Amino acid sequence: MEIENINPKDIEKRSMEIIESEMGDTSHLTPEEKLVVKRVIHTTADFEYLDNLKFSKNAVRHAMELFKQKAVIVTDTNMAKAGISKVALDKLGCEIDCFMADEEVAKMAKEKGLTRAVVSVDKAMEKYKGRNVIYVIGNAPTALIHIAELIESREFVPALVVGAPVGFVNVIQSKKMIKKCAVPYIVADGRKGGSTVAAAICNAILYQVYERKI
Repeated sequence: MEIENINPKDIEKRSMEIIESEMGDTSHLTPEEKLVVKRVIHTTADFEYLDNLKFSKNAVRHAMELFKQKAVIVTDTNMAKAGISKVALDKLGCEIDCFMADEEVAKMAKEKGLTRAVVSVDKAMEKYKGRNVIYVIGNAPTALIHIAELIESREFVPALVVGAPVGFVNVIQSKKMIKKCAVPYIVADGRKGGSTVAAAICNAILYQVYERKI
């Protein structure tokens, strides 16, 4: 067994080189999409995301423009919120929010018999109406389903949806619903996903914008 002697600051660079060498055919991806896929593979060590991640037309470029316009990210987990680069968000003047630990959300969810994730979507809708909102869902398919219902009813149309809930109950269905909506999306198909994947998708896009601004 041969151990690579890598300077700590070069570990990520070397990881990306390995990923690049093992990705195979990426002709179905735009250069911007490829960077998103590479970041997710770097986070998960799972090359199935090469085919698993689905992008609506020009979704990544659209997201880059949204970040330039100081978009608001709303996540369904504090883990995803913590994982999205604060340096890049601050440099671009973007906000990020998560209502899952909000006492009012917890109370309303209990009273209405809904998940906190669903109530959080509504709270974000009310708070950020009129703003460019990017919903980033890494855990709760109920949130993704509710977002799809809001889009269909035209009550609230987010600027972009990142749909990467993980699990077994209504996960696949929720992603299919979002892909049928008339809204830009980035979706991790099937049961795969999670907060780390959702954060990685956002970071891959933020880094493209941030690095171009330096």
